[in-house]
Amino acid sequence: MSTAPVLPDWLTPLVRPEIAALTPYASARREAVGGTVWLNANESPWNNTTINGVNRYPDCQPGAVRNGYASYAGVSPEQVLVTRGADEGIDLLIRTFCRPGIDRIASCGPSYGMYAISAATNAVGCDLLEWAEGYQLPDDFVAQVRDCKLVFVCNPNNPSGTVIDPATLTGLAAQLPNSLLVVDEAYIEFCPELTVTGALQQCPNLVVLRTLSKAFALAGARCGFTLANPAVIGLLEKVIAPYPVPEPVAQLAADALSPEGLRRMQTQVAQLNARREALAQRLTALPEVRQVLPSRANFLLFELKDARRCYDQLASQGLFIRAYRHPQLTDWLRISIGADSEIEQVERALCAALGRRPLFNKDAVS
Repeated sequence: MSTAPVLPDWLTPLVRPEIAALTPYASARREAVGGTVWLNANESPWNNTTINGVNRYPDCQPGAVRNGYASYAGVSPEQVLVTRGADEGIDLLIRTFCRPGIDRIASCGPSYGMYAISAATNAVGCDLLEWAEGYQLPDDFVAQVRDCKLVFVCNPNNPSGTVIDPATLTGLAAQLPNSLLVVDEAYIEFCPELTVTGALQQCPNLVVLRTLSKAFALAGARCGFTLANPAVIGLLEKVIAPYPVPEPVAQLAADALSPEGLRRMQTQVAQLNARREALAQRLTALPEVRQVLPSRANFLLFELKDARRCYDQLASQGLFIRAYRHPQLTDWLRISIGADSEIEQVERALCAALGRRPLFNKDAVS
């Protein structure tokens, strides 16, 4: 665990006072670093698996993962917190900075649902604003959210795949000095030039959420990252569970962040981006498809005549894409960019539901 610095003046009014005063749980791993004999945590002396070190409690923040991700993201290790997926980062931020029944968060919708869910489970209000045209921030966004402790913006947005210019987001952070602007970059590997991590030094109230679930192909490992000012990270470390990253997950994450792992991820991202664009063209060619939103993520959101009927017909065959209950998305479906064979199955079934011949050309898709 890193030593939390003295709180800067700008951060003191934001954090819950009981968290600022909290002394975190002193786990055996936190109290003792190094050594050759470990009899301080009531662990078993036997490792009954092929996974090295799994009979011991893991490091609170595994160094190889923290340092590896810091190097990858272009930040310092003190600006990184390793979490159980980005979802834990969302929950930690709300628990650390929002007083139940008093403080509020804000986001635009439709967007990722866990911002509102985490707020509700912590008895924190959530102001859900409507997007402007093209899933952009409304002109009066700052005026509407300036009294909220946390402001969440998903970029690229889920479920639309649309993006907001990073300069707009860094400018927004400057206009919200009494809030934390949390930019959820779960899909940023599909458009890395749009990250705002380069602004973390100049925008102390900026927080970035990341994950290994999407481009790194580790959804089952549940490993995410919160990138922020070291003082913010120090506060989150007070609240996070003593051993948040299981040893097998740490080993998977370290491998994914190795030079070979990064090359593999980048190759697969290029393939998925090409498949997405090819699928977008084929969907656009279907008369029943009213529009396909331009996406910079590993999915497409498209508006379709009889969307619910088509979804149900695909689901009856065991083919699942995403339908929504949100009133603005009742005629929309979201399809993830999977393997060629998966896309072909779904596309053939969708065309059959529409009474159309499939447009899939296997030779034309990477």
